[in-house]
Parts: sequence; structure tokens; C-alpha cells
Amino acid sequence: MSKGHKIAAAVDLKTANEPRPPGSSRRERKASETRVRLFRCALKLFAERGFQNVTVEDITEAADVGKGTFFNYFDTKDHVLGVMVEIQLGKVAHAAELAAEGKKTIHYVLHKLALALAEEPGRSPGLARAVISSFLASESVRAIIGRNMCEGQKTIAAVVAVGQQRGEIEPLLDSVKVALQLQQCKMGTVLLWSLHEKPALRALIEDSFQQFWKSIAVAGKK
Repeated sequence: MSKGHKIAAAVDLKTANEPRPPGSSRRERKASETRVRLFRCALKLFAERGFQNVTVEDITEAADVGKGTFFNYFDTKDHVLGVMVEIQLGKVAHAAELAAEGKKTIHYVLHKLALALAEEPGRSPGLARAVISSFLASESVRAIIGRNMCEGQKTIAAVVAVGQQRGEIEPLLDSVKVALQLQQCKMGTVLLWSLHEKPALRALIEDSFQQFWKSIAVAGKK
């Protein structure tokens, strides 16, 4: 079995249980699975070689598909990272849904979100470094990430506003700035972890989130 086939087989095992859109046709499911496989293979290669050292041909060989197939799903290699952004935005949207339901405290919602947002870039230190280097090297990647981080910030700010209404978060704080603070907290923690690789990322996220929460919680909620 070639190296490309081995990577594709490993990725297939990881994506076998990926959620599928309800009511989607077999063709749509197949397309979704191919897109996810390309994404996962690309991430694996980025982690191993660095973003700049991976070509579209490398990705399609690893995913065991033709080069033309890649461009059915992505305009360029840079746009592969857009899938990661979509995953992150989905987690932020889920946090907003939890907040709106009112069954969980906002501390619980934001804590769960902080851990969830670290999952994708935190799959390995190498991947985290590759993603960070892509920001530095590619203007188009920065544009994609920047647009979606602004969207995510607005949604997180709405969750913060709910926390202020419920008396969990200091009401005089700017909810948008608090949302940015959470994003900075998560990204900075992932960056430092990618450099030192210890302690475990989850432990670092836990610690940074608790410090973040203490800075925004009302007296008695810290």
C-alpha cells in the first residue's frame, strides 16, 4: 500500500462517523465525505511538513483522488483551512444555542466553547504551528480567518450579553471586547503550547479560561 493510500485509509477511519446533513442524497454524502477526506489529509500533511511545503498534488495523492477533484471543493490550497474555520464557527453557533436555551450557566457555555475551539488546531503541536505559519505566509488565509473570526466574535459577544443579563458577567463590560479577549486567550494559549508542547493543551486551556472568567465574572461568581 502506498503512503498516500495509507493516509487516506487512516483519514477514512477518522471521518467514518462525521455528521451527515439530514435528508442528503447519496451523491451529496459522497461529496461531503470527499471534501472532509481532502481536508483531513491536508491537515496531516501540514502538520508533518509545514503549510508552505505541501502542494495540491501532495494532498490529492494522500487522499487518493485526482487533482481535478480537489478544485471541485477548494479554489486553492489556502481555502482548505476554511473548512477548519467552518468547524470552529459551528462550535460557536452551538454555544449560542446553549445560551439561548437557558439550561446551562454561561460559565459552562463559555468553558465548553474554549475547550472545543482548541480541539482542531490542538490535534498536534505540528498542526498548530502549521496553521499559525499559514497566517503569517498567506494573505488569503489571513483574509479567510479574519472574516470568520469577526463573525465568531459577534456570536460570542451575544453569549456574553446573555451572561450579563443573567447576572453572571459584569454588566459594564463591553461584550464585544470580552469576546475578543476569549479569542485571544484561546489563540495565545495554543500558540505557546505549540512552541513548548507541554503541559497538555487541555490543562493550559483550563488554566487560561479560569483566569479569563475571573476577569469578567461578577462578585460572587468568580
